[in-house]
Amino acid sequence: MSSSSLPIKPAVLVVIIGETVLQDRMIKLLQELGVTGYTLSQAQGAGRHGNRQGDMVGYNTNIEIKTVVSQEVSEAIFSGLVEYQANHALIAFRQNVEALTGFEII
Repeated sequence: MSSSSLPIKPAVLVVIIGETVLQDRMIKLLQELGVTGYTLSQAQGAGRHGNRQGDMVGYNTNIEIKTVVSQEVSEAIFSGLVEYQANHALIAFRQNVEALTGFEII
């Protein structure tokens, strides 16, 4: 099968890494924006807010959420996350990707 006949669409991969305490709020934001899928993982690392080693359940822990969306939805996600940066460890970034999909990228 040639690459031109594959169901590939341009999309944006959004990655959010933040404190576990933000998990429900971040998922609610994605749902409100119509995001149909995401991947959530526990994350460890270090940054300007110190080490996040996940050494105590629910304390000093981070999560990572990944989702593939349209450019417009990625803008809305970023806008919705800004309010949390003042009081929480949170970083978000995006990258243009090509997605092999059988569904519509929102």
